[in-house]
Amino acid sequence: MSRLGKMPNWQRKSVIIGMMTCSITGLMYLLGHQFQIQRSTLGTHSILAAHGIAAMLATLALGSVLPFHLKAGYKSNRKRWSGFSQLSFLAVLLVTSALLYYGPEEIRDVTVDTHWMTGLLFFAIFLLHAFQKLRSTNPHS
Repeated sequence: MSRLGKMPNWQRKSVIIGMMTCSITGLMYLLGHQFQIQRSTLGTHSILAAHGIAAMLATLALGSVLPFHLKAGYKSNRKRWSGFSQLSFLAVLLVTSALLYYGPEEIRDVTVDTHWMTGLLFFAIFLLHAFQKLRSTNPHS
């Protein structure tokens, strides 16, 4: 690790792969189930199960980042907006995913909508955060 808060390569890859896999499988299920695009392929229980497993792995990867990356990022005063936005969206995603599984049927439709809208916002901010990371470390920029 060359600077404070920079993740080791294995950890960075784990976080990116976990978050991307979770986001892509969630997007696939959203397109198939919610928007009826290739429903027989994308809207299946297998895609939903893959999304759930990816979410669990992404949560583990996130947990490995929180103690150091978050603290160092806060102290450096860099990318606070995208970092805390991601953290906030992830908190909403964790709560809504638990409500989808364990919550009352009466709030299911609102919970589904909140979950996928937040997921799309998270994915956009995650890509922005990663793009800023690449741009800030690129010596040619």
